[in-house]
Amino acid sequence: PNLVGQIVVRAAVQFDVQRRLIRMQTDLVIMPPKQGEPSYELYQKERTTILESLSRRATKLSAALNTFEGMSCQPATGAMYLFPRVIIPKKAVEEAKKLGDTPDTFYCMELLKGTGICVIPGSGFGQVDGTYHFRTTFLPEEDKINAVVERMAVFHKQFMAKYHD
Repeated sequence: PNLVGQIVVRAAVQFDVQRRLIRMQTDLVIMPPKQGEPSYELYQKERTTILESLSRRATKLSAALNTFEGMSCQPATGAMYLFPRVIIPKKAVEEAKKLGDTPDTFYCMELLKGTGICVIPGSGFGQVDGTYHFRTTFLPEEDKINAVVERMAVFHKQFMAKYHD
């Protein structure tokens, strides 16, 4: 038997299956079941469950970030992102400059190195000069969001203590 040929055929079949699944998912998003169709009730229940969970996670993360020293965060307003403002101590701003980074990039990279949590520096979004932000999602599963908040809180407290003015 031609092993390479079998691998190519198997990969092609897997790709085709994945392509079909993606197509079905896309169809559901742009053409959800209508009232009276067999899957309508289940679709509505699943959709409501997901949206309510996202709302709870957004509220939990936003509320937690608002308890961090020097941080403020508005509630999510439709997207799956939060955009907290963080006051970065002068020593951290100076350290960022030494490294050739923006202060918010420095904060985000330190968070990533310290916790494995990836957030995006606000400087890429046109923030007002002298202010610092980052963009984060609230997509971790509901049973994991508390652990994410805890890791962020521990990191932030240590960061602020290390670079305290």
